[in-house]
Amino acid sequence: MNLTPAQRSNFFPLTAWGYPLWRARSLTWLAGEPFGLAREARLFLGLCRPHAGERWLDVGTSTGFYAGVLARAGCRVVAADLSPAMLHAAARREPRPQIEWVQTNVEETGWRTASFDGVVVGATLNETADPARLLGECARLLRPGGKLWLMFVPRTGGPLQGLLARLGGLTFPDLSAVETALPGGAIVHARRAGAVQFALFVRGNG
Repeated sequence: MNLTPAQRSNFFPLTAWGYPLWRARSLTWLAGEPFGLAREARLFLGLCRPHAGERWLDVGTSTGFYAGVLARAGCRVVAADLSPAMLHAAARREPRPQIEWVQTNVEETGWRTASFDGVVVGATLNETADPARLLGECARLLRPGGKLWLMFVPRTGGPLQGLLARLGGLTFPDLSAVETALPGGAIVHARRAGAVQFALFVRGNG
């Protein structure tokens, strides 16, 4: 498995221990305005409107933020991550029976097509070496009419992003590249908050 340095860093227990502290503050720093987890959850729930009983996939769950939001909405969640350390920390933070914690690479799951009502991808899109491959697999796993929620840092071309790409293997796709990588549907909502891009893709019924 070809992992970026950023992905490999998530295997360290210390990274998993400290990640919730970063996650709780990161959007405020990136957006340049107060943007805590509660606001992020409200934005997600208001636009995606997950219903109780639906089956969702949380890609790169890390310590389980979106998995917990979905479980509290009554959804069944497959929370996937490459890192056993992250999954262990997530299961401690969100000990909910609706969540199934799975160690896997979502770029190549082999899971049945159209097996989820919704998919959520947080900043994992920036950590993968091949965003188009990850997005294509997410679209394949969605049922017709299913929703894909994305949160990522898009490309600006600035020197800091160039440094992070070289040292951490991070990628910064722009919204048009994301939409091109998502077949069979359309982005129906897109919103920027400073350096953070949110987008909602809905798979077509055809």
